[in-house]
Amino acid sequence: MEDTGHQFTTIYGRNLVGELPNFVHTPYLVVTMEDLWPKFKGFFDKNLAGVYTVRTLEYEELSKDLERLPKCNCVIGLGGGQALDVAKFFVWKKRLPLFQVPTAMSVNAAFGQRTAVRFKSKVRYIGWAVPEAVYVDFDVIQAAPKILNRSGVGDIFCYHTALFDWKLAHERGKTEAKWPYDPRLASQSQRVLDGVMAGLDDIRDVTEEGVRILMNANRWGGAAFHNAGWNPRHIEGCDHFLFYSLEYLTHKPFIHGQPVCLGVYVGSLLQGNRAEEMLAAIHRVGVDIRPEAMGVTWDEVAEAIRKVPWYAKQAGLWYTVYDERPVTEELIEHVRERVYATYGAWSA
Repeated sequence: MEDTGHQFTTIYGRNLVGELPNFVHTPYLVVTMEDLWPKFKGFFDKNLAGVYTVRTLEYEELSKDLERLPKCNCVIGLGGGQALDVAKFFVWKKRLPLFQVPTAMSVNAAFGQRTAVRFKSKVRYIGWAVPEAVYVDFDVIQAAPKILNRSGVGDIFCYHTALFDWKLAHERGKTEAKWPYDPRLASQSQRVLDGVMAGLDDIRDVTEEGVRILMNANRWGGAAFHNAGWNPRHIEGCDHFLFYSLEYLTHKPFIHGQPVCLGVYVGSLLQGNRAEEMLAAIHRVGVDIRPEAMGVTWDEVAEAIRKVPWYAKQAGLWYTVYDERPVTEELIEHVRERVYATYGAWSA
């Protein structure tokens, strides 16, 4: 069995940020977050054209900001998913070289061609950007808050529920004509998931081996959408739908992996698909899926779970377990009981 398609050139090492001014195209623009820039500005030199700090993912606002960018010959994305996505958006519009430097393992955004922008709070993946390389600096990653690093498993754990949804849709005759069930793709996703499940302790502790395991998994997953002909079925399903519903209802920012991992657990319950095993893995790797850890209330989470079928339908998303198994109040209460039983009562 061989994977098809290109995976981004990825470099592991140390002092990788400090080397950037020695080889990137000058002058260069750095796209980052306001809280990150003070930690990294000392690495850059007089060839810095400017710094763009991300404040929004809304398409209209990003398009306005695009017109105000300083002249530059390349873009460096430095940060988590939002910074890396906005860097992709700018280079897609400007047709510039891109260098990506993830500062945590929170999402697979560094490894995907498209940008997750919002159109009036609704997520759409658009654009095309392939970096010259992705630079994974061990010192940078290991200095990030552990919750950011650990939460990157969300974009891999979701294969568990996505694969079930895809097969379910196939069995019901509900797969899209352009995305027929493909056992080969499903097998590839399962192999990557199994590799991460075998390395949970290293990922939790953010060892060098843990960084390689999770980043290599996200390297495969980030490119898998395009490499499967823009087929998301083997890498995303009902798990992300809960995240989208929660984001839509609250208009709040999230550490991506937390609501996605909650979505994996809720989806696994609906599927009757090793839900407690997945909850144990989420807890073991150190991703806190209690609402308070995500900056929301239990009532907001409960409403987001109720609204998933509605959100998926109005957003034109694909067939999943939410289309045939009702979300009951009993299910929602079971989720609440099991999450707090596993993690304990919240204490700020």
